[in-house]
Amino acid sequence: MQSTVSSSQSGKGLSARSITIWRIAQTLVWLTGLAIFFSLIYFPSVGLLVFWNMLIPVAPALLVVATGLWRNICPLATTNLLPRHFNLSEKRKMSPAAQARLQLIAIVALYTIVPLRHVLFNTNGMATALLLFVAASIGFGMGFVFDWKSGWCSTLCPVHPVEKLYGGKTLISFPNAHCGECVNCSVPCPDSTPDFHPALAKKTVYQNLNGILTIGGLPGFIWGWFHVPAHTGSITVANFLEAYQMPLAGLFVTMMLYLALKNFVNKKNERWLINGFAAAGVSCYYWYRIPALLGFGKFSEEGTLVNLNGILPQWSIALLICASTLFFFSWFLLRKQSRKSWVIRPAYAR
Repeated sequence: MQSTVSSSQSGKGLSARSITIWRIAQTLVWLTGLAIFFSLIYFPSVGLLVFWNMLIPVAPALLVVATGLWRNICPLATTNLLPRHFNLSEKRKMSPAAQARLQLIAIVALYTIVPLRHVLFNTNGMATALLLFVAASIGFGMGFVFDWKSGWCSTLCPVHPVEKLYGGKTLISFPNAHCGECVNCSVPCPDSTPDFHPALAKKTVYQNLNGILTIGGLPGFIWGWFHVPAHTGSITVANFLEAYQMPLAGLFVTMMLYLALKNFVNKKNERWLINGFAAAGVSCYYWYRIPALLGFGKFSEEGTLVNLNGILPQWSIALLICASTLFFFSWFLLRKQSRKSWVIRPAYAR
């Protein structure tokens, strides 16, 4: 891996051996995603368990520690980039203004989709499979039109706002396993810009709104989401209202808090404020998610991976969530700002 990183830093790109290794990894992860997709349809209990209670709980921590790894092997990214790799893309350049508008759609999509888990996706394998199919289809279609990651991974993907907030102190810069050359398809490029964060671009109203909704809104949204019980049975309008009330209320409160604090923080210390909200968001997620995974959740066995209630003492769960909170706040607030990028920028196209 060291030789791979060195060659990428020198602008020579990946060696044939390194490309082969990354393609194998991307293919294996893509096939795993395909298996989860079909299991959601034909074996929904298994598919829902694997997707919502195994894959998704790991994702936030992975985005914190190694955002670039996920950006290299994400199965939706691989699907999006198939037309580009097979030279079928029109390779259009998207303007920064258009990118900002699509990024706003992405954060709105995130805040729209996630509450529906309580009403629909957590218990309906077919609905979750359809959600993945729609996302993959949009990404695949955008790949035929726009160059590299500009049409999905860096704009429309609903996970991208979370990547931007959590990936500010990534541990390692990985070689770029997708882009063979840099054509400035996204400005600024989230993959190759050191110390990337949601408020980095603040030139237009869309970019400002993206930063505020992501940084300020996400911690409260997460807190509110964990205070909504899962719904089973027939679905009514009241169920949808219940699913959105607490997450959106939490979003509003922490967003207002962020805007208030932002007025008292100078430009030099703005990064500390962003890191604090990132730590609050991911810590809040695991504060509630770890107990639920082990059968100690707020709402019975909802979201349980393995029920250890009655086997593990209550204090051990408290110890786990306190340790995770301490880890994430230390990660974001005590570690030196590394100014690393998620992946290493390949050589610029001539």
